[in-house]
Amino acid sequence: MSALALSVLLSLVSAVAYATGAILQERVAANTPDRPYAPLHHGAWWAAVVLNGLGAALHVVALAYGPLSLVQPLGALTIVFALPMAALFVGRRAGRTAWRGAIMASVGLAGLLALTSGSDARTLGGEERLALAAATLGGVGVLFLAAQLVGRPAVRSVLLAAAAGAAFGIGSVFTKTVTVDWASDTPSVQLPSLLIIAVLAIGGLLLSQASYRGAGLAAPLATVTVVNPVVAATVGLTLFGEQFRYGVLGTVLALGSGVVAAGGLILLTTERLGASRAGGPGASAAPSASSAASGRLERADRPGPAHPGPAGAGGSTVAPASDAPSEPDARGPQIGERIDVGPVVRPRTHLEMEMRSRTVTGRS
Repeated sequence: MSALALSVLLSLVSAVAYATGAILQERVAANTPDRPYAPLHHGAWWAAVVLNGLGAALHVVALAYGPLSLVQPLGALTIVFALPMAALFVGRRAGRTAWRGAIMASVGLAGLLALTSGSDARTLGGEERLALAAATLGGVGVLFLAAQLVGRPAVRSVLLAAAAGAAFGIGSVFTKTVTVDWASDTPSVQLPSLLIIAVLAIGGLLLSQASYRGAGLAAPLATVTVVNPVVAATVGLTLFGEQFRYGVLGTVLALGSGVVAAGGLILLTTERLGASRAGGPGASAAPSASSAASGRLERADRPGPAHPGPAGAGGSTVAPASDAPSEPDARGPQIGERIDVGPVVRPRTHLEMEMRSRTVTGRS
């Protein structure tokens, strides 16, 4: 088996492991009480942790054998594989938009796979690593500062997500350099690269978490999903000397395949998150709760029995004078006392004032 085929196989198994772990985590979250450390008591949660660790390890090994321009985009198959697996094991059906996005992403990634040529594993020198780290931290810092200056939450969210995707993508670049040079260099030589990987991983996690604040999940998650492989593939093509088959024509076709895959991932991400929000609890209960609250306020404002007011009275509810005997008020109306004539305290017309005067006279 060639190194390229091995990297593709490892990437596919890694995506399956990630997707299975995500489904298990979702099921544990749905069936676990909202208490601290409650998932730790479920074997399924620990199985998800093992699967996530397995997926990460396989992805790292795949980076050692395959080009960045292919292995990193294949990592997005996690979202694609989760779609049929959720329908099969969980019984959660997806809409047409999600399936269309999954097909687009699969076709785009298949195009990249067909156009990628196997190349020898190359690495970066010390100065190149330092320059790449400085450029990455500078670019992420600029995006972070721009996000702080933007007033619109949607734009701020996309900028933070782009910074997180860039951090994750460059983290994979440094991971590849470490895996390629691990056999020839001592661990102490790889220590600066390992520190950079840790900084980028933690920074990307914090930035992605901040991007979800005030703008939902769809736009930030789609941005991270697309920016991550794009940044890694760009570095692979420019600094690692990776290339596609058929020269310029192959490069153009590969870029088109990447655009198709990115569009499919965006469709898949937004549709799945939109469906989860629409099916969430409390969506249909909001109007009834509002109506109930309105009814409670109306009853509190009107302690007595309501009587329909005359037409054109502006919705006031005035108790009309009646010839039927009524129980007299023992104390009668007092000076400064407010008479219960409905929610409208100040009559709007002289007719209402006259009717209110008759009502007070009748009660006394």
